[in-house]
Amino acid sequence: MRKADEDAPPPLSRIEQCKRDKIAPQMPLNPAPHITDWLIELGLVASTGMGSAVLTWTEISAWQARTSLPIEPWVSRLLRRLSAAYLAESRKAESETCPPPCRIKVTRRQREVEEAELRDLLG
Repeated sequence: MRKADEDAPPPLSRIEQCKRDKIAPQMPLNPAPHITDWLIELGLVASTGMGSAVLTWTEISAWQARTSLPIEPWVSRLLRRLSAAYLAESRKAESETCPPPCRIKVTRRQREVEEAELRDLLG
């Protein structure tokens, strides 16, 4: 790694770029927001000594016991699958060329920002 690479700030994430460009990020429809809220409360993924991992059954059971939420077994399985999907997508997203996980119509503001950046780049 070159010295210039070490001194360069890390690239902005898509959400950081949207905030910088004052663009409200569009999100896909979520028919079960309570389940995604539970996943976020659980922590999305487990932290291990070697990095992130899928939430374990023990973590899901402990969370359920601690919160006293009477969730069905299929919800526990879904939370674990969502954790696995989140982890897989976050690893794919480390690539600069990774497309967004969902396709949403480009807004006029997004197009204007992209065109302005392209004009600045090309002169």
